[in-house]
Amino acid sequence: MDNQYFDDSLEQDIINITIQEEYADYVGIRIDKCLSELLTDYSRAYIQKLLDESNITVNNKSIKSNYKLRAGDNVAISIPEPEELEILPENIPLDIVYEDNDILIVNKPKGMVVHPAPGHSTGTLVNAIMYHCKDSLSTINGVLRPGIVHRIDMDTTGLLMVCKNDVAHRVMSDKFKVHDITRVYTAICYNHFTDVEGTVDKPIARHKVDRKKMSIDSNGRRAVTHYKVIEELSNNFSLIECRLETGRTHQIRVHMASINHPLLGDDVYGPKNKPFKTEGQVLHAGVLGFEHPITGEYMEFKAELPEYFGKILDKLRK
Repeated sequence: MDNQYFDDSLEQDIINITIQEEYADYVGIRIDKCLSELLTDYSRAYIQKLLDESNITVNNKSIKSNYKLRAGDNVAISIPEPEELEILPENIPLDIVYEDNDILIVNKPKGMVVHPAPGHSTGTLVNAIMYHCKDSLSTINGVLRPGIVHRIDMDTTGLLMVCKNDVAHRVMSDKFKVHDITRVYTAICYNHFTDVEGTVDKPIARHKVDRKKMSIDSNGRRAVTHYKVIEELSNNFSLIECRLETGRTHQIRVHMASINHPLLGDDVYGPKNKPFKTEGQVLHAGVLGFEHPITGEYMEFKAELPEYFGKILDKLRK
């Protein structure tokens, strides 16, 4: 949503937004959706948290996340001071591919969780980054946290970006939002292909029954994956390359499963058996390209296939 449709002013930690009557197209939008699009520094989940805590009011009244905006509404947003997360820095070795004053590119190993979560409170990429970067991390989303603008699953290996200040974080968040990032993954999937390349354009949403899973859903967010067969392997497996146009949760895993090519090792969206005793999907984020958030220079990084991936390939090439 474009700021030109709003009268907005920033005074310390208070943001005031008045929806002008002439912009009737914006009437009827849920307030959490509207503000997460307008205030790009903050996620929708964080906006909902502010609403729950009455840090956002409409016409001086507390409202809920599902409130639909009306012409003439005055929205006041109070942004609390950044909170210190109770996450301890840990001296965990990082495979650093590139680093400067603004960004950090790491090659994440298999089995490492990106963000702390129940059952994974230590040993995460966040713990390692906090130790490595000390105080040089962005404060986007209202808490002191590493500025990770995109994630990869625990069992996916490969390149991931961290932004070390708020300016870089804002710029890169916008680039990811408009899909102005090069992201290429390599995977091994079940079954040989009839077409050597193609595109899966199917919307993805949270599964209606199993909330830990994603699913193809006509009411979901648009998701586009371009795939290309690199090599046909033995035992009816294929080595493929996937280029992301969008970046939804589990996108490649859900999309490939939807066309009868689930990823090897993915027992969530594919067969429950585990050939080669893999731990999770055989998927590697091998290429990450973007314009630097400060200099504007195009940069592209590559990470070689991890050892476990190579060993499986060797077996399937015999």
